[in-house]
Amino acid sequence: MSTEDRVDATMKNLEGKAQEMVGEVTGDPEDKAEGKMKQAKAEAQHSVEDAKDKVKKAID
Repeated sequence: MSTEDRVDATMKNLEGKAQEMVGEVTGDPEDKAEGKMKQAKAEAQHSVEDAKDKVKKAID
C-alpha cells in the first residue's frame, strides 16, 4: 500500500469518526450516518490496498 493511499484512508476514517461524534452530540442522525459511511469507505480502501500488497509480495 502506498503511503499516500494509507494516509488518505486514515484521514477519511478520522473524518468519519469526528463527523459521527458530532452527529451523536447534536442528535443529527444524518451526520452520524454519513460519518459511519466515511469510516466504511476508509476500511474498504485499506482492504483493497492490503490485497494489492499481498499480490505484489506473492509476485516478488
